[in-house]
Amino acid sequence: MSSLGASLPDADFYQCEASLNRFEQQKLATLREFLAAEVAPYCVQWWNDGEFPAHILPALAKLGLSTAIQQGYSPLFAGLVIAEITRVDTSLATFFLVHHDLFVESLYQFGTEEQRERYLADALALRTTGAFALTEPDHGSDVAGGMTTTARREGESWVINGAKRWIGNGTFCDHMVLWARDAEEPGKVRGFILDATLPGVSRSKIENKIALRTVQNAHILLNDVRVPEADRFVGVNSFQDTNVLLQRSRAMVAWQAVGAQLGAYDCARNYALSRLQFGRPLASFQLIQAQLVTMLGNLTASLAMMKQLTSQPATTMDQVALAKAFTTSRMRETVALGRSILGGNGIVTDYGMAKCFADAEAIFTYEGSHEINTLIVGRSITGLSAIV
Repeated sequence: MSSLGASLPDADFYQCEASLNRFEQQKLATLREFLAAEVAPYCVQWWNDGEFPAHILPALAKLGLSTAIQQGYSPLFAGLVIAEITRVDTSLATFFLVHHDLFVESLYQFGTEEQRERYLADALALRTTGAFALTEPDHGSDVAGGMTTTARREGESWVINGAKRWIGNGTFCDHMVLWARDAEEPGKVRGFILDATLPGVSRSKIENKIALRTVQNAHILLNDVRVPEADRFVGVNSFQDTNVLLQRSRAMVAWQAVGAQLGAYDCARNYALSRLQFGRPLASFQLIQAQLVTMLGNLTASLAMMKQLTSQPATTMDQVALAKAFTTSRMRETVALGRSILGGNGIVTDYGMAKCFADAEAIFTYEGSHEINTLIVGRSITGLSAIV
């Protein structure tokens, strides 16, 4: 960035972070220091190589940011943590979200005291890693009614058969929260803490991705896998029981859309200030300024929506669906404008924008596609369902 850029307003144009208490602001500053030192210089190469940086997990754990709301932090702080990690590297933020906001949160929400005693401390400290196995090869948006993975009770064990796909952290995790339909009572869905090394569990990495290349998504086959009754979530009986988790994780993906826009704006503005064309900084041209302002407007609107969502005493899935649909739509335009500002340099990962641009496509789709979230809101405001 030019010397001028160092004194320019922050991307948090309406000063959303001022609503955090002083301790949370300091904690967020510590996270930024960690990301600047340990992630930003290397994340493009991790993405290019398609390799997960397991070596940074001990340092990440020491930040003490796992399941922030469970620790007493504000919902706004918890969202900004996800946004800040995404701002630097969407892949690391996705790992963080899957492990902490889905796997660890499942232990809090559904686990017995005995299960938490066995699993929670190691998971919080990232001595062990977790995944969340819900999506299947033939069932994504319709998995609630179409789940084909089954669990059959045999004495003090459950025998599980089926397949899961697109499971983040799935190639290397120690445990995963696994969802399966009860073979004897098909109307019931069971939840398990699955030891990923059990006989009958086969995991393979999904290759050739154009987004989130650092995330190790897995295709998982389950062939007569025996899980002890002690590792079943006894309070889970239906897909509806998962909604408390899915609503929270969907909101966190909307925060990822904010973070992706922050990252794109940072990259585009820095480039426009330092790149000379026709003897002048690129940022001095009217069309470039117009693009930067649109990017800033998109991310500011998205950030304001998420701040309002976290300030409410209670939220509904309909409200979260609107946030996810809106912020990811704005994100798509923002990253496209940023890529345009970088011109040809915007299609190579060397400058950072190409990675941000590609990763946005995954955010647009997972945790409920844009179309499904739109139809959830449409059903809410009309009383008519367009989803079969």
